Amino acid sequence: MARPPALKLAEVLTEIRMSPSAFYRLRSRGQAPRMIKLPNGELRCRRVDLDAWWEACERDTPEWR
Repeated sequence: MARPPALKLAEVLTEIRMSPSAFYRLRSRGQAPRMIKLPNGELRCRRVDLDAWWEACERDTPEWR
């Protein structure tokens, strides 16, 4: 079975409606979705990792509790 393509950083930023600078701040704190760094330096995110990050964000909000 073929693995679905990973999302490009621009696609992730569009989906989560975040600026690159805000994303990199989250990433430096270890709070961003899990990313894969390709040999050419580009970042990719697997759909499953982005969905898990969204779910974790929802659980951390007061409305979820």
